[in-house]
Amino acid sequence: MATSTEDMQNTKLTFRRFKEGDQNWGGFNKKIFEADHSHKCPTYVHRTPPCQGSCPSGEDIRGYLDIIRGIETPPEGVSMQEYAFRRSTDANPFPSMMGRVCPAPCQTGCNRNKVEDFVGINSVEQFIGDTAFKEGFGFDNSAEMTGKKVAIIGGGPAGMSAAYQLRRKGIASTIFDKHDQLGGMMRFGIPGYRTPRDYLDNECQRILNMGNIETRLNTQVGRDVSVAELEKEFDAVLWALGCSTGRDLPVEGWTETPNCVSAIKFLEQFNKGEMQYTGKKVLCIGGGDTSIDVVSVSRRIGTISDLNENPEDVVNGKLSHKDFDTSKRIPCDQVTLTALFKKEEMTAAEHEVNDAIIEGVNLMNEVMPVELIRDANGRATAMKFVDSKWENNAPVAVEGGKEYIVEADIIVAAIGQAGDLEGLEDFNNGRNLMDSDNVYRVPGKDNHFVCGDIVRPHLLTTAIGQAYIVSETIENHFKNIELKKRPKVDVHYFKLEAKLHEAGLDPKPYNSADYHEDDQRGTCAQDYAIHNYEDRSHNEIISTDKMFLGYFEYTERNLRDTDVPSSDIVLNHFTERQTSLEEDKAVAEANRCMSCGMCFECDNCVIYCPQDAIFRVKKDKHTTGRYVDTDYNKCVGCHICSDVCPTGYIDMALGEG
Repeated sequence: MATSTEDMQNTKLTFRRFKEGDQNWGGFNKKIFEADHSHKCPTYVHRTPPCQGSCPSGEDIRGYLDIIRGIETPPEGVSMQEYAFRRSTDANPFPSMMGRVCPAPCQTGCNRNKVEDFVGINSVEQFIGDTAFKEGFGFDNSAEMTGKKVAIIGGGPAGMSAAYQLRRKGIASTIFDKHDQLGGMMRFGIPGYRTPRDYLDNECQRILNMGNIETRLNTQVGRDVSVAELEKEFDAVLWALGCSTGRDLPVEGWTETPNCVSAIKFLEQFNKGEMQYTGKKVLCIGGGDTSIDVVSVSRRIGTISDLNENPEDVVNGKLSHKDFDTSKRIPCDQVTLTALFKKEEMTAAEHEVNDAIIEGVNLMNEVMPVELIRDANGRATAMKFVDSKWENNAPVAVEGGKEYIVEADIIVAAIGQAGDLEGLEDFNNGRNLMDSDNVYRVPGKDNHFVCGDIVRPHLLTTAIGQAYIVSETIENHFKNIELKKRPKVDVHYFKLEAKLHEAGLDPKPYNSADYHEDDQRGTCAQDYAIHNYEDRSHNEIISTDKMFLGYFEYTERNLRDTDVPSSDIVLNHFTERQTSLEEDKAVAEANRCMSCGMCFECDNCVIYCPQDAIFRVKKDKHTTGRYVDTDYNKCVGCHICSDVCPTGYIDMALGEG
């Protein structure tokens, strides 16, 4: 479990999470000594690090951190900054956005949590994206076009990422979106102080600049364009329309109570500039990031002293505050967020919850709504809650617990989302979502594919990861290639063969006529193969039991500056929340990466080998993953090199039958 930000900021940890002896072998079968030697010799094994294995878009996180820290060098003529950008955006074309708003499951998975604190992956990703914006980096659009064209329904993170990945494969697309701008939830579901619009606009435009990606905005498929028309015009249809409706709160009278609204509508009207103030007492039921946005926005836009309108009217599009004089805003009397879970168990990012409290939000945990309290006109005036606990995957009232009455002018539900499938009823699976197989084809619908929240509402980065997979599915479909099972660890891999090619170190072609049968007993001197290397990244995520954690010293995290206003100055405060790291701090933070599963050139194996059997590869043959090699005429199999390898890159496996 990751150390809390509060603990890291207020307490200098003086302990290591791992215990003495953790680096020892767990079973007798691993103790392979015969006096001072064994029958095994080292081999170099690449595995997927847990940060990448925890990332729903499968970014090569270790790769771009190693680039920034200088371990992996760019090809000639490419800067470190651009090379890191290329590596990062192989999976995710929105590094500025995801670096700011992704809740970072990669950081929870980071092996450095076993030493002291995770690597600030999000902050480094934001550095990459923001630097790309300032330097004007673009995407490669050199792929030859195949002549195929895909209709992509939805211009959010899933649809835009799919257009990007398809274009890299030479497949053109047209993006349909019902809004007048691209970006989906990044624009209409998240406030601009979290996703600054200049950076968002740039990341969307960078994709369009690749060419052969058209847009048809203000166009809703199923209303303005029929499915039959799409099928006639395009070779395939990709549904990435997201989830633009909210789930109703399961309390009696919710749907017919006018001032009970969804968080999706609330935030969209704010982000479109239509809602400039709200009710005096705001209540939001949720616990995830969307609910945090609702209450944080409410604290910023406040209310007005002479409020004589129903606050839900602007949410439902009946009113507009476009020409409102924002100097008339006053703070809301009360903004309350309730959640079923304990504070530390809320699905919202920890720092977002803490920021909301600083901004003056009243947080109530482990309470469940049980009754709407309404006036004679049927409007809600309050909500009754009771103490609750979570049992059998559902909230249960605590026997003998307290009751709470929370007054409200407007009540916002942020408990889940669903799709708007009006006119697309044939695709509705009964839950206002679309069905998908494991490679994101729509079952029973030829040439139809699907990805993103409309499959299952989740993180933005999840939609981005699905977009990459579905782009491969569509490409193989067009090529009539039989779809095989996806890898066990389905991520964007470091490929040693590609790195060797980039460095001009490709193995020579193998020609059997050039080699006598007797020459093949030992091939380590031959140059037609990659020797002494095994790639298990498709099947294994490396854990700390294969690493030497004693190598890593306590190193504090390099934190981004954040602009979180206190409750007395939050009104009208729309300054960007997360400030990008300066380059020196980004490099320092990248240096905290333990490069799990890949050599980071520490020289431990060279220094500690008692036989001098481990040696550095000559500079003209060296590249990432090929820094050291073994002279097996000297190696006695003592496996000291494996024991002292910090990253777990060396296995005592050669010679194992």
